[in-house]
Amino acid sequence: MAFEPPRQTIAAGDHQAYMEYALQQARLSPPAPTKFCVGAVLVDADKNEILSTGYSMELPGNRPGDPGNTHAEHCCFIKVAEKYNLPEEEIGKVLPKHTILYTTMEPCNERLSGNRTCVERILRLDGAIKAVYVGIKEPGTFIGENVGRKRLEDAGVLVSYVEGMEDRILEVSTAGHFPKDNADDGLGQHIK
Repeated sequence: MAFEPPRQTIAAGDHQAYMEYALQQARLSPPAPTKFCVGAVLVDADKNEILSTGYSMELPGNRPGDPGNTHAEHCCFIKVAEKYNLPEEEIGKVLPKHTILYTTMEPCNERLSGNRTCVERILRLDGAIKAVYVGIKEPGTFIGENVGRKRLEDAGVLVSYVEGMEDRILEVSTAGHFPKDNADDGLGQHIK
C-alpha cells in the first residue's frame, strides 16, 4: 500500500509543532537497548505540506542495498522513492524546491552496521533538502562525536536545533536503554 502523507494542520514555519509531530513518530519506534527511537517529518516549506514521515525501524531492514535497521530519515526517503517509483538516490529530482527535514535527533554521520548514513543520504540529494531542524544531538551511547552537522552546513544545508523539547525527546529516544547518564545537551543554534 502506498504511503499517503497525513493531513496535519500545522502553521507554516511552526518548528515546535513539526518537531512535536516528529516526536509522535518517534514514539512508534520499537524500544531496544541497541538503537535510538527517532522520528522524522519531510516537509514542502513552500506549500506547508507534509511529504513523508518516518521512524526508526518502521520499514523492513532487508531492503536491497541496505540490509539492517532503517533510520527515520531513511524511511521518509524510501516512501518518497516508492511514491514516484524512483531509486532513493534520485528523489532529489522530485522533491520540492524548499524541502526541509524535521528529525528528533541529529542525522547520523556514522553507522556501526556499515550502512549508508543519514547525512550521506541527505547530501546525495544534491541540495534538495535546504534545512534540517533537529530536536537533540546524538548522545554518545554508540558513536562518539557526530560531526554530521558540520558536513551538512559545509554543503549549504541549514541545521537548527528546536529548543524546549530536549528532555522529552531524550526520554523517547533512549526508550529500552539501560539507565545511565549519557545526555549531551550542547545544542548549537536555537530557535523558539
